[in-house]
Amino acid sequence: MRIVWSIGDPHGIGPEIILKSFLKLKDSAHSFLVTGSYSVMDYYRKALGLPVELEMVDCATAPVPSGVLPVFSVAEPESITAGTISAASGRIAMESIKAAAEFCRDGLCDALVTAPIHKEAIARAGFTNTGHTGFLGRIFDVPSPTMMFYDPVSELKVALATIHEPLEKIPGLIRRMNLDAFLTSLAESLKIDFGIAAPRIAVLGLNPHASDGGVMGREEQEVITPCIERLSGRLQVEGPFPADGFFGAQRYRAYDIVVAMYHDQGLLPFKVLAFDTGVNVTLGLPIVRTSPDHGTGFDIAGKGIASERSCYEATLLAVKIARNRKQTEP
Repeated sequence: MRIVWSIGDPHGIGPEIILKSFLKLKDSAHSFLVTGSYSVMDYYRKALGLPVELEMVDCATAPVPSGVLPVFSVAEPESITAGTISAASGRIAMESIKAAAEFCRDGLCDALVTAPIHKEAIARAGFTNTGHTGFLGRIFDVPSPTMMFYDPVSELKVALATIHEPLEKIPGLIRRMNLDAFLTSLAESLKIDFGIAAPRIAVLGLNPHASDGGVMGREEQEVITPCIERLSGRLQVEGPFPADGFFGAQRYRAYDIVVAMYHDQGLLPFKVLAFDTGVNVTLGLPIVRTSPDHGTGFDIAGKGIASERSCYEATLLAVKIARNRKQTEP
């Protein structure tokens, strides 16, 4: 498999965790490529004393010696200042993602692993899509890719019905979305990408205590439960479950995936359980995309103390999903 890492924000920990992950994987059967900036990768390699040999390349398939990490530059910054927000770094981060996604689209790479980006830096650079999921969705004309999180240690998987939305908008979005299609697509992705023949899906309620029979909201009775009943003959889907006790009681262990109605409902318990090992996966795209489940780490950028565990796990998962997809191709 050929895996491409997008550099993330050049002022964050992305370059460091990529370099450290490469050190763990360079002797594997897979090949790797970084899109972003050669000077940034070289800066952190030298500053952190990491024994990685780099080579600048002008195409995704340029041959390099064994054990050397090729870097495809989309731009070179005038300066590098770890831990700072800048439009220039935001622009490199997004152009890096675009180039890497196109390499995957064109069959030059098998999967994309994206290092963390910073939304403010991206906004300063003039991009309206300040997150990976929406940006990749627009590139591939996929209106609503699914954001899923996976922990390789516990096998916990959490998918989000809505993504980065203000809380005040969530009830209306849940009522307007095609929840039937969302759950059906999710089940299909689990079959293809994770090799789960009959996925068991748990759906959380939106309101406290899943509304206690309509006492605290009507979304469960009017939207979520009817959807589950309609799909019960075709999918193994249950709920809606009260979100507060679901994870504490470890009920998630009885299911292959948990569907949360909004960002923090799913991500707060997930990150408590899998902060260092969690992986972000975008489902519904024509390419494979995974990412570490953490941010740019500006407070520790350039200090050599960032953990590469999540990036490493994201890379292993990207390989697994790419392999599973190839096995299901006609």
